[in-house]
Amino acid sequence: MIDKNLLENVVGEWLADTDYFLVDLSVSADNNIVVVIDHQEGVWIEDCAALSRHIESRLNRDEEDYGLEVGSAGLGQPFKVKRQWEIHVGCPVETQLKDGTRLRGTLTAVGDETFDMEVETRVKPEGAKRAHKEMKTVTINFGDVAYTRYMIKMK
Repeated sequence: MIDKNLLENVVGEWLADTDYFLVDLSVSADNNIVVVIDHQEGVWIEDCAALSRHIESRLNRDEEDYGLEVGSAGLGQPFKVKRQWEIHVGCPVETQLKDGTRLRGTLTAVGDETFDMEVETRVKPEGAKRAHKEMKTVTINFGDVAYTRYMIKMK
């Protein structure tokens, strides 16, 4: 089986010269390699091809056969690494907490252990007949998150 640490080093070589970052890397028992990268401004197919060629130049198919897939973190897919939260500050996101609570709002800040979202809430002041909407900032611990993903808005 192809060594995952070796692959991480090979991918890291290529990433060092770019603004891309690694989201996920997996190697199955039958040597199918999947590399997922991301970039603040999106991922270009030419760069996926260049990374694929770089990986192939460092591995020897005569020693060990493998399948290779290099792709981008898709829109609407859950974030996997902190940098994905960081590049989406100011964007609409959906977060589901491990307790089942679902929040939709704007990602406003990312810290070491938490991130902030501005969400719309309904508030009914004492004595008022109707509730009204207010924006509220919610701080969420990364450890409490089941998933967060970019929310595509249709107009």
